[in-house]
Amino acid sequence: MYTRISESGGRRYLQLVEGHRDETGKVRIRIVANLGRLDKLSPGKLDPLINGLNRAVGRLENTADDISYDSSVSYGDVFALHEIWKELGFDLALKQALRSGRREIDAEALIRAMVFNRLCSPDSKLGCLRWLATVAMPAMPETVTHQHLLRAMDALMDHTEVVEAALARQIRPLVDRELAVVFYDLTTVRIHGEGEVESDLRAFGMNKETGGIARQFVLGVVQTAEGLPLMHTVHPGNVAETRTLRGMLMTVLQRFPIQRVVLVADRGLLSLDNIGELTALAEQGDRKLEFILAVPARRYGDLVETFRGLAFSEDGLAEANFAGHRLIVAHDPDRAALQSARRRERIAELDAMAEKMVARLDAQDEGQTARGRRASDRGAYSRFTRAVTEAELT
Repeated sequence: MYTRISESGGRRYLQLVEGHRDETGKVRIRIVANLGRLDKLSPGKLDPLINGLNRAVGRLENTADDISYDSSVSYGDVFALHEIWKELGFDLALKQALRSGRREIDAEALIRAMVFNRLCSPDSKLGCLRWLATVAMPAMPETVTHQHLLRAMDALMDHTEVVEAALARQIRPLVDRELAVVFYDLTTVRIHGEGEVESDLRAFGMNKETGGIARQFVLGVVQTAEGLPLMHTVHPGNVAETRTLRGMLMTVLQRFPIQRVVLVADRGLLSLDNIGELTALAEQGDRKLEFILAVPARRYGDLVETFRGLAFSEDGLAEANFAGHRLIVAHDPDRAALQSARRRERIAELDAMAEKMVARLDAQDEGQTARGRRASDRGAYSRFTRAVTEAELT
């Protein structure tokens, strides 16, 4: 037996028919049952019949339904990060540092989610919410909203020092016991927009990317020789780099078992003026401050007399003492000649600019008028001093 669809009067019908042979041996079709009009039949009407036939032959009931699809969620990356997070002890450290009986949110879980999002798919706080819907994040609250993430950030900001100290204790076993080499550097981060808030760190300062003035903040990072970050600092955009060094050194000495302090810096980060202060800070823990300060010699006029008696070796090196410190001078005659030539070219351009402005002012005083705005002594002086400053020949 089998089913057959027949047509009659423009309508289609479903029939259960049986094939058999008559007395002459020819195949004949016999209608066993009319199941009804095809357009009137639905799964709800046919499923009982299908299930009954399945039971008759010992099969499972019909479970054919519309297929629905659910998107799979990512698990591997967040699972690996979660295991590392726990192994480092960050979960317990954050829970203890952020412990509060008045807070209704799981701050540690929310901060962990934002950290993992930054590592896996960096996005905004709203983007983090969308990302959470695509991953199987372990140990997360059932409901996470944008407001929850902002409250977690507020909790982190309110306990910054406690949290940083707690995390430093957790990573201390991973750090070289004596921290033989530690790197510290600063960069500037430009900000767009004119909005201001209370205690705003965004200020106008010299931007390292553009070489000009920009609204920005200053970011400092401390890391080991292997690239393991130890801490970071955030400063106003107009802060002098030398002013950030003392606070950074004090924090690192408090948090990590540093026995020997060797600062390697350029003039922007370290100067002879703050060497004494930093030395006193290092000696508080029976440590000795050593430093290598790299700076173009032309920036220190006090070095002129010291340089007069220097005798350079074939490698272009000479050694002397200056301000009680060992002084090593490297001199490249070819580079010096090139720099001198460029400096003379800039000075010649400034001389020509000055002569042109003076000639125009003299002609104007003699009654000879020129096209354009009338020149003035103050305007000419301002233009010339600005050009000298931009040429770094002040």
